[in-house]
Amino acid sequence: MTRLLRYTLPGLLIVVGLIGVMIYSLTWRPAAREVLPVSCASKAPNLAPGQALKVMTWNVQYLAGKRYVFWNDLASGTDDTPTHEDMAFSLDEVARVIRDEQPDVVLLQELDDGAKASDYQNQLKLLQERLADLYPCSVHAFDWKADFVPDPHIFGSVGRQLATLSRYQIEHAQRLQLPVARANLISRQFQPKNAVLVAYLPLSDGGQLAVLNTHLDRATQPDDTLQAQVTAVAKTLDKLEGRGTPWLIGGDFNLLPLGQYQRLPSEQRTPYSADSALHVLWDKYPMIPTNNEASGIDRARWLTHYPNDPGLNGPDRTVDYLFYSPRIKRVEAMVRQDDTLRISDHLPVIARFLLPATP
Repeated sequence: MTRLLRYTLPGLLIVVGLIGVMIYSLTWRPAAREVLPVSCASKAPNLAPGQALKVMTWNVQYLAGKRYVFWNDLASGTDDTPTHEDMAFSLDEVARVIRDEQPDVVLLQELDDGAKASDYQNQLKLLQERLADLYPCSVHAFDWKADFVPDPHIFGSVGRQLATLSRYQIEHAQRLQLPVARANLISRQFQPKNAVLVAYLPLSDGGQLAVLNTHLDRATQPDDTLQAQVTAVAKTLDKLEGRGTPWLIGGDFNLLPLGQYQRLPSEQRTPYSADSALHVLWDKYPMIPTNNEASGIDRARWLTHYPNDPGLNGPDRTVDYLFYSPRIKRVEAMVRQDDTLRISDHLPVIARFLLPATP
């Protein structure tokens, strides 16, 4: 037995070591804070204090469209990948809506780059080719990346990004890592690494506007991950507010507003909690839509999520939001629903603001 252990133990250690090296080489370990390159195709203008600013946030669901029930949508979902035709349709439709709205800043979530499920497309590049005349500046950051994920439904590469497009100059940008879901040491390496993409837009008076873009964890069961991520976002916003830097943040928060949990059928409530972690933000900062809008008499106008579920015939919840500094004034806001229901499982949230004037 001693001789057997003498020969097998080193072999086992070598195998474990090789597996560790392989996992390390296939996966991605982002830094807690990373400075990002900014792309500006031409000299873009600076923002001016007191000016109006139109902003759109939209999770475009890696251009997959609405004709599928994916394996991660429902337990009964069987679809793994969209067709080229559906992705091309969604790409054209996303570009059409953005051109029609012409927001000054666009915050996009779930754009793929190098992912097997979307045939290794660089979807941000494809979209920029259609919008180059509108948005000279952009910055992007991965929130899920691996050369190979062994899940049978993926069994290949993933690459999913946040992207911010701007008519105005972006001075610098950074990626802030958010807390990740608890998991064992191996599976943790392959799971999403949710983050905040922060772009700083200079103002003509020497100040700056911080524009933040995020996509929080998509929980399948209630846990403390979303609470930790919202708390981390709140700390970032508090720092900006404390420095006197006006800011706004948009994205897919995967959390419900006040009052919607009770309105969902019991089978739809599983990922959520009756006490939404989002209260950490709405207790301190203005939100679009407000809780009154999202759960009031006209709440249907503010629904932003239309899950890929054959049992639904339209959006049924709000999970996408814009929050903003009290220094900024809301002018108008809406969720564009009429012609966007077949593009993505999320709908674009659009708002117009007035930036603070020079004191």
